[in-house]
Amino acid sequence: MTKILFVCHGNICRSPMAEFVMEDLVRKAGLEAEFEIASAATSTEEIGNPVYPPARRELAEHGIGCAGHAARQLKKADYSRWDLLVGMDRANLRNMNRICGGDPDGKIHLLLEYAGRADEVADPWYTGDFRQTWDDVLEGCTALLHHLGYEISR
Repeated sequence: MTKILFVCHGNICRSPMAEFVMEDLVRKAGLEAEFEIASAATSTEEIGNPVYPPARRELAEHGIGCAGHAARQLKKADYSRWDLLVGMDRANLRNMNRICGGDPDGKIHLLLEYAGRADEVADPWYTGDFRQTWDDVLEGCTALLHHLGYEISR
């Protein structure tokens, strides 16, 4: 089983979008037993909050629900619990390394690196463009599954 934790600043937009998109891709491919997927924040400011309404609407437009999500903060113990800790931007990576005490096992990655891109997942909190975030997340999650050896059709 591959355990993937998606991480962003507040755990109400990008990382839960990645969590639920990845779960949807995995479910549609019949691979649920192969994965454990979750998300977390590097900050404490949104702890306990659900997915941000515009992010929830973007997911719903693609037939993906996100009920029951409550933002939580990344903990140092998460490093040993998860196989991959996937951040949305470089600030996330810096904070993930700080919280986890480094990355001795090479588990911390930027989502879009799997898609061969050096850029970051667009942050809709600032851009207001949840469609661009959707596109980035879908591309990154699909590429991550391919990297792990699975061919997924969208």
